[in-house]
Amino acid sequence: MRIRIVDAFTDRPFAGNPAGVVLLDAFPADDDWLQKVAMEVNHAETAFAHQLPEGGDADWALRWFTPATEVALCGHATLATAHVLHTTGAHEGPVRFATRSGVLIATPAEDGSITLDFPTAPLTAVTIPDGVAEALGAEPLTAFDTGPNIGDLLVELADEKTVVGLAPDHKALAAHSERGIIATARAEDPTRGYDFVSRCFFPNVGIDEDPVTGSAHTALAPYWSERLGNAVLTGLQASPRSGLVRTELRGGRTLLTGRAVTVVDGELLA
Repeated sequence: MRIRIVDAFTDRPFAGNPAGVVLLDAFPADDDWLQKVAMEVNHAETAFAHQLPEGGDADWALRWFTPATEVALCGHATLATAHVLHTTGAHEGPVRFATRSGVLIATPAEDGSITLDFPTAPLTAVTIPDGVAEALGAEPLTAFDTGPNIGDLLVELADEKTVVGLAPDHKALAAHSERGIIATARAEDPTRGYDFVSRCFFPNVGIDEDPVTGSAHTALAPYWSERLGNAVLTGLQASPRSGLVRTELRGGRTLLTGRAVTVVDGELLA
């Protein structure tokens, strides 16, 4: 079968967040094979999808695996899968994915971008846990729980330079959330094309730092929309690979828009 590596939330190769994409006839009875393929690909996520019968609520079934575990929601690997479906002709127009987080819709635009319709993460203010500042190497201003689909602790830091300069203790961070930590700050200069910055550290699912995290932006969008007074924003994930995510808050749903580039198209033999 074919396997592809797609860089998501970028318009150029070797940037954004790479994801494996495997299209199947059906999911295997044993998840062990899916997990082993994800371990072999060894990117933050590998997406597995298969087509569903016509007439249902969704067009394709979709699952996501890190090298260590299956996850409930992933933005960049959904974008990567939609990109593969559209560029190969496997699906035309908006595609509805049946996932553990409900039906997610990916809509292509004429300019080549794809917009994902995801559930907005519910934010609950929490006391900044003891040890988070030491693990991050910076003092948070606020802390929020992001709900069960995301499973992260969202913390705002003093400024963009602090977020960019983080060198956290990943093992110490693992004690403070289900998946990991989203560190964010307001953009120093919005005229540079983005309104806020973030970095995402997910040691509990085997990812020390995720390059560009779509799911995290379902929490970042409501957080910054309230503070900046704008439902439409652009976030820069300031990882070494970097990437931009355009967000639009629509109440219980968040639209995430980005581009993707296929960099590897090969054959999976095992």
